[in-house]
Amino acid sequence: MSFLGSALVTTSTDPHALLAGARARVAAAADLQALQALERELLGKSGPAGLILASIPTLPPEQRKAAGAQANELKRALEEACAARRTALESAALESERSGGDFDPTLPPAPLERGGLHPVTRVVRELEDLFTSMGYTILDGPEVELDWYNFEALNIPKDHPARDAQDTFYCDPAGRLVLRTHTSPVQVRAMERMQPPFRAIVPGKVFRNEATDASHEHTFHQMEGLVVGKDVSVGHLIGAMKTLLRGVFGRDIEIRLRPGYFPFVEPGFELDARCPFCTSGCRVCKQSTWIELLPCGMVHPNVLKSGGIDPEQWTGFAFGLGLSRLVMLRYGIDDVRHLLSGDLRFLEQF
Repeated sequence: MSFLGSALVTTSTDPHALLAGARARVAAAADLQALQALERELLGKSGPAGLILASIPTLPPEQRKAAGAQANELKRALEEACAARRTALESAALESERSGGDFDPTLPPAPLERGGLHPVTRVVRELEDLFTSMGYTILDGPEVELDWYNFEALNIPKDHPARDAQDTFYCDPAGRLVLRTHTSPVQVRAMERMQPPFRAIVPGKVFRNEATDASHEHTFHQMEGLVVGKDVSVGHLIGAMKTLLRGVFGRDIEIRLRPGYFPFVEPGFELDARCPFCTSGCRVCKQSTWIELLPCGMVHPNVLKSGGIDPEQWTGFAFGLGLSRLVMLRYGIDDVRHLLSGDLRFLEQF
């Protein structure tokens, strides 16, 4: 070290003796545990470098800088000595294990536990790939939402049943914040930020204050879809839905539209898909051969206005896909509560 060849700062503590004694103790450390205890002692306030630093206030001002430099060099030397001894001890321990009678270097290592994608994640990624290939943008929005975006901007009036506390989780006494009950609030947020024409999908969690059973859960997944452009019609909506189902089930699925009321679309529809599991009725379709899949419709002019878009110039369609239900259909899952249970017996099947 450089301070060994230079004139030592006159202190009550000799750096040469401190370093020599410390190195001897480090070299004598019998195992890693003893070395760790020694490191805490030597590199702490009561260690050799700490003793020099403690003596600095007693030195003349012109000697203090050199003493500080000596303390730093001493600390570095001790750290290097400890690191070298640690390497030696680790190598010795490894060699001891290898030389044992029960050591077999040809044995394979312990198997690695490999995880897998959640079934919801699998379906979401497939749908994202499908819709991005059709020119859609993937958007996200807050799960704790303002009443304005969750209800008002979507043409849902104050007296609508969805605003009842039995259907909605309210987050503040004033009722300004809610856990979003659908992914539709992102429709308005998208229209505020994006210039038409545009296409977007919004996968995410939604929350509803209701009792849970095999087909209902307080937390589940949806995917919102929104298209705004010139002369967009119901025909475009039907085409998009057929493409969606073809991508999910790998073949063309017959669909039908039934009139349905939703405040944020006009006209509104319930889209049913021909049951992909039967031809004459089964438990999944409740013997009807049709499965209610998603609500959809043409975006209501009031919603376009809330998003800052002129309904006289632009039209659009929207749909709300029940991802949890679609996952259940895709994998034959008979209880929606499995999806968020965290039960490895269920998840390891995927």
